[in-house]
Amino acid sequence: MHAIRLHTFGPAENLTYESVDDPSPGPGQIRIAVAAAGVHLLDTVLRAGERGPLPEPPPLPTIPGREVAGVVESLGEGVAGLWLGKRVVAHLGFAPGGYAELAVVDVDRVHEIPGNLDFAQAVAMIGTGRTAMGIVQFSELGAGSVVVVPAPAGGLGTLLVQYAAHAGATVIGVAGGPEKVAMAQANGADPAVDHTDPEWPEKVRARLGGRPATVVFDGVGGPVARAAVGLLGPGGQHLVFGWSSGEPYAVEGLSEQVLGPVMTRKAGGPNPVRTLESRALAEAAEGRLVPAVRRFPLAEAADAHRALETRRTTGKVVLEP
Repeated sequence: MHAIRLHTFGPAENLTYESVDDPSPGPGQIRIAVAAAGVHLLDTVLRAGERGPLPEPPPLPTIPGREVAGVVESLGEGVAGLWLGKRVVAHLGFAPGGYAELAVVDVDRVHEIPGNLDFAQAVAMIGTGRTAMGIVQFSELGAGSVVVVPAPAGGLGTLLVQYAAHAGATVIGVAGGPEKVAMAQANGADPAVDHTDPEWPEKVRARLGGRPATVVFDGVGGPVARAAVGLLGPGGQHLVFGWSSGEPYAVEGLSEQVLGPVMTRKAGGPNPVRTLESRALAEAAEGRLVPAVRRFPLAEAADAHRALETRRTTGKVVLEP
């Protein structure tokens, strides 16, 4: 099979398209003919040699990627034959191997793809979608809510805008550049503003007629988060799930970090991660969430990483063999 391999930590050009041996499914595993592989910002962190949330960086050489969708084409020992030929999606956890034409995964991580979703959309929901479901569970949204979403044109921001708008909230999208502002508006943000305009907070206040924001969904941090938090009224929520700007921003007594482990504890149940994945796929199957996707050929994984790191993407970045 063909796969993307990383032999040395460093820049995106260290990702190489190679021919490698096919993986074999072990007991309790299936092998998927990959039709779409998700690219996550964490992938770029690991590629650079940082460990992110892992105890240590992955051993080299490695095939990056932790989100795949495709068709089951081989079964390991003990796996029911009914899985063969099914359209499935899976998050591989912290085990890499997604940037490839074939991927092996434990069958208990797999979800059958609802019939109305394509492979790329399913990949977007299994990782980014489950994160969106993890975030929104911390806030009760309704017609009286005023929600601020920085980076509303990204894979996660798009889903947060759609979810809040569907709940009846007023959604403020804070994007970077006219194209992303237009995309936020199309997904339900009204108003959507350009954060490169230094007067954007004043324009939002004027548009809202003095209504304060009630929630800030913040994965950006830095000056944008600082200005967004300034829009909150008494009792408002600043929910922090990342800081893509490289600069965390929090206010003591106001800001709450809702990173991965906190999300799963909130979801509860015997398998909270799977619960969030199922919710995300169900939202997409019902049409309440429509993930935006930016597609790259598998062989151009380095270009996908560069585009993601320089914020030249909208929606979820996906590789297609």
